Amino acid sequence: MNEKIKTRAVDQLFDAILSLENREECYRFFEDLCTVNELLSLSQRYEVASMLSRKKTYLDIAEKTGASTATISRVNRSLNYGNDGYALVFDRLASANRPVPKND
Repeated sequence: MNEKIKTRAVDQLFDAILSLENREECYRFFEDLCTVNELLSLSQRYEVASMLSRKKTYLDIAEKTGASTATISRVNRSLNYGNDGYALVFDRLASANRPVPKND
């Protein structure tokens, strides 16, 4: 884990996120916290990760999400060499019978 991001402020942000109880509360909080473009960028990266984990090609992902190849590459690097955060979430969603996003 990247020690540079482990700060009191980041801890407080994560505690705030963990206090949210449902999707509507997430919408309310994240709309206040992020700009529309920031939130759309985060959701795009998540969608890209989902598609990469299902072995979709860069071209297919770029066409379906509008993500640049640089973004796709960055997300792919996180999937392959990161902290397994995406895999953790995908596994938990699958275990809870909640869909992992599919855009195909």
